[in-house]
Amino acid sequence: MRDERFKAIHRGGTLDLPRHRLLAVWAADCAEHVVALFHHEFPCDERPRRAIEAARRWARGEVTVGEARNAAVAAHAAAREAVSSSTTAAARAAGHAAGTAHMADHAPQAAGYAVQAVQASVDGPDAVMAANRERAWQRDHLPDDVWVLVSRPTL
Repeated sequence: MRDERFKAIHRGGTLDLPRHRLLAVWAADCAEHVVALFHHEFPCDERPRRAIEAARRWARGEVTVGEARNAAVAAHAAAREAVSSSTTAAARAAGHAAGTAHMADHAPQAAGYAVQAVQASVDGPDAVMAANRERAWQRDHLPDDVWVLVSRPTL
């Protein structure tokens, strides 16, 4: 079942377009923060970066939801081709960032995959600390207008 907090007004929910766009930008920020982990393994594969840019362009009204969704699908295809857990998660973060244009509840998924990417890139007990630092970074970059959507648990 979908989280009603992320349901757009035009679909009968309460999420207005400005906050939906803020979520897309934040999701893109989270994915961009870890995309280098993907490029470490696949330096020439631009699908995750294109997905991040599609999320940003959708938020600015420059591309359609369909175009952003296509970029999301491409980033998820890159994730399926990845070998390491950190690389896969980084590409999935990008895919969910672009997917936020279609359904806003992809934004927290982008953040979650970014945390997974960081945690998987670090060995041993430092992995938990790295994940906590990533979560703190995400909170620091979360716009105030959408903080309540992302920070509270599902009802």
